[in-house]
Amino acid sequence: MTNQVMGTATPKSSVISVSIQSKISGVPLIAYRNQRVITSELLARGYGATPQQITNNFNRNKNRFIEGKHYFRIEGDDVENLRNSLRGVQISPMARTLYLWTERGASRHAKMLETDQAWDFYEDLEENYFRQREIGGIPLVPDFSDPAQAARAWADEFEARQRIELISHQQSEYIEHLESLFTDGLSPVQFCKRLNGVNTSKVNAWLLGANWLYNDNPEGKNAHWRVRSYARDKYLTEKTSKVTPSESVSFTTYQPVLLRDGAIWLYKKYLKGHLPMKQSWNGEFTHDKELSGGVLA
Repeated sequence: MTNQVMGTATPKSSVISVSIQSKISGVPLIAYRNQRVITSELLARGYGATPQQITNNFNRNKNRFIEGKHYFRIEGDDVENLRNSLRGVQISPMARTLYLWTERGASRHAKMLETDQAWDFYEDLEENYFRQREIGGIPLVPDFSDPAQAARAWADEFEARQRIELISHQQSEYIEHLESLFTDGLSPVQFCKRLNGVNTSKVNAWLLGANWLYNDNPEGKNAHWRVRSYARDKYLTEKTSKVTPSESVSFTTYQPVLLRDGAIWLYKKYLKGHLPMKQSWNGEFTHDKELSGGVLA
């Protein structure tokens, strides 16, 4: 069942359509001006942020957002009607203005937050929310009797096909590059030695900040790196070795070992320029930095 939310100031072409459920749990389908949109509250919840963070990031980067392309701003009765339609989704009763984010707007916010959770949720939105062709069984199709809408639909379809072809090509290149770099049993430092320019002496300390590792010998001269529970069996595992320097003395050593998902994560960070780099680095990546767009975003 679909609710039609119309305000007195909203043109007929700007009807807000709200369907009970999308393919993503807890995210109702919302369309505005015949395209899929999402509220700040829903976006924040999926991105692991707060609505205020979404608002603050928007206010600090308004020059990067274009109304009608990245977002729509609704107000007045439309806000109240949308609030009543989205039961279970918190919209402040004090709100008199509401921002609805398009696919491109949601992508901008994921880039500004730059967290794994934000990107994972955006990828889910991209595949299972924004790309759906129906709302409540009603196809989202342009009015082809309108030359402007017909031309826009043709251009959108052409751009979408080009984007799919480019991403498919980038994915195959990315997989090929990663397979040539990663082998089982490598430590994070050993893997990063295969990446041009990385300061491998700082990699473990950097992973400490990423909550992957901790130092089991904080008072000692040499660090004893262990894998944190956050990264264990997801990004890293540990190789244990028993050392017996004499008959009366023995101890166990631990070496972090990189898993495939960990290598993917590190390679993404590398191509985005986030790993600690040498001062003498020539600025060239082991592989094409363009792979950091689209596929790795």
